[in-house]
Amino acid sequence: MPGDTPNMEMKTTDFDYDLPVEYIAQTPIEPRDAARLLVLPRSDGEIKHAIFSDIGHYLRAGDVLVLNETRVIPARIYARKVPTGGKVELLLLHRTDALTWEALVGGKGLLSGRRLQVENGPLAEIITALDGSRRIVRFADPIEPILEAIGHIPLPPYIHTPLANPERYQTVYARQPGSAAAPTAGLHFTPRLIQELQSKGIQFAQVTLHVGLDTFAPVTEDQPAEHAIHTEWCQLTPAAAEVINKAASHGGRVVAVGTTSVRTLESAAREASPGDRVAAFEGPTDLFILPGYIFHAVDAMVTNFHLPRSTLIMLVSAFTGRERVLAVYETAKEKGYRFYSFGDAMLII
Repeated sequence: MPGDTPNMEMKTTDFDYDLPVEYIAQTPIEPRDAARLLVLPRSDGEIKHAIFSDIGHYLRAGDVLVLNETRVIPARIYARKVPTGGKVELLLLHRTDALTWEALVGGKGLLSGRRLQVENGPLAEIITALDGSRRIVRFADPIEPILEAIGHIPLPPYIHTPLANPERYQTVYARQPGSAAAPTAGLHFTPRLIQELQSKGIQFAQVTLHVGLDTFAPVTEDQPAEHAIHTEWCQLTPAAAEVINKAASHGGRVVAVGTTSVRTLESAAREASPGDRVAAFEGPTDLFILPGYIFHAVDAMVTNFHLPRSTLIMLVSAFTGRERVLAVYETAKEKGYRFYSFGDAMLII
């Protein structure tokens, strides 16, 4: 679409900032909606500091909040090399057929042809060695049906405190298994808060995007536009498209909860008819949103504070301006906000 071309002169270092480790939240706050909320006007305007449970004060009847219903699968499993018995860790990223997965592997000598015995599970074989630690792994029997019994929820590498309750790394509305990581902006919602917002005339629509770990990985290329973003599967149903388009046609704002919802909505906007915001969409998306992108579906977003040099901080910068975002991050540090997956939230509106 015209105007969607990113600025080729951008440098990855333009999205860097310093974050001492003490700002990285290690545990989720209780209750979920007690997290802090930084309210940032998308155009010039005064920043406000609030609590997430008060988000309804900044929304209005007719707005539609778009939630990503994906559920994190217990995708970290352990295995032994055959016949040596050496330990191997696998992090399943996505399934390519009933027996085959793309995975990240931890261990030495894990090349094509290496056979593995999954702990409490089937035999497996590394079929293809991809870049870095990525591998294509084929299991002798489907692994998905037994993941709940043998797998572990994969927390991000910057979280070092064990999670007492694995459900705290799931949104309360998670329905569709398939993610390697949680859509963390949604972790702040509680059933009570959703009910309160609905009682005020705020609508909800559901989408699904199964989150891959590449979403969170730092960009290593000098120029962001050279970064090869990996595809993620997403879905926006006809029913959800109808809710979103009707709300927008009546003056309601489309508020994406999380960058994953943003990516789904903007992917669906590519298919929209004139006069509509989105069309029903299902399939892989390779949409990489950088400054210079023109948003076609999203009016506002709820998001957490993201890693330096990540595709996520680039997306947020595209929405409200890189210099502004980095300045707000400095304000957040000064005010003691908590960063990353279990951290506090922003409402950009």
